[in-house]
Amino acid sequence: MIKILYLEDDISLSDTITEFLQENDFNVTSTYNALDTLDELYNKNFDILVLDVNVPGINGFEILKKLRDADILIPTIFTTTFNSIEDLDKGYSLGADDYLKKPFALKELLHRINAICRRSFNTYNSIINITQDITFDIKTGKLIQNSKEKKLTQKELELLKLLIKNKNLLVDLNTIYEAVWTANETSNDASLRIYINNLRKILGKERIINIKKQGYMLLV
Repeated sequence: MIKILYLEDDISLSDTITEFLQENDFNVTSTYNALDTLDELYNKNFDILVLDVNVPGINGFEILKKLRDADILIPTIFTTTFNSIEDLDKGYSLGADDYLKKPFALKELLHRINAICRRSFNTYNSIINITQDITFDIKTGKLIQNSKEKKLTQKELELLKLLIKNKNLLVDLNTIYEAVWTANETSNDASLRIYINNLRKILGKERIINIKKQGYMLLV
């Protein structure tokens, strides 16, 4: 399931949008200030950030700057009442992927989130065919083999999503550790090999290959 971190200090608006996104099969974590947002980012992995700009403490622009300075490239949508070209320039120059002016229709936010999901996985469809009998739903995070769901641990799911996003490309070990393990977790080669082997049991040994011990590649 796609995991969204949503920052909005208006609790009523936050509850409305959070409920709407959850009804559309997204896993949403809501925060109301910058400090809680940064804490969540430290402790969990997310696929998309939706950040209100004008929030208590450091604003949404400053949060994104901290993330981009730390090479954290999670796709980000800003929501804001600001509408000047200077604000647009600032948001995009900091590394925002989209910009949504308040008030906005709920479906407009949904369309923009879905578009980012498709771009992240380099596909126009929500279902990715890994083999003839194995598919992955990028929205729900379900791996289906012969019409049956294959259960994955959270780490295995995060690893699979990363490999699918970079299918047929080498994903180096540092990138894997940064994407699959959170900042307060200790990563190690032994654990990674276990997750890789479990995925190989489902996808086939020939699908996930080790490239000169530098990283892994998913062949699709």
